[in-house]
Amino acid sequence: MSQKAVHVVIEGRVQGVWFRGWMKQEARTLNLRGWVRNRFDGSVEAVIAGMEADVDEMLELCWQGPPVAKVLAVTATPAEDPGGDGFRHVSSA
Repeated sequence: MSQKAVHVVIEGRVQGVWFRGWMKQEARTLNLRGWVRNRFDGSVEAVIAGMEADVDEMLELCWQGPPVAKVLAVTATPAEDPGGDGFRHVSSA
């Protein structure tokens, strides 16, 4: 089974709607590692790594987000694996 890591930017109504907490919860359920943060432009940014199928599932879930989110775009590009264990919040950028 192959590993995959992506850098993802989620745009739309994604701040102030518990998107980061939701994403952390979903990523942990899928045994993914990485981080998530708000960006000053109103989007949410993350690096997600793990088994390829699990990363792909998380990317699909990002299109839904938590109930009050309104996702307009999910842009994923290949990234370096962040290493470590678990999925966490990091400071806004």
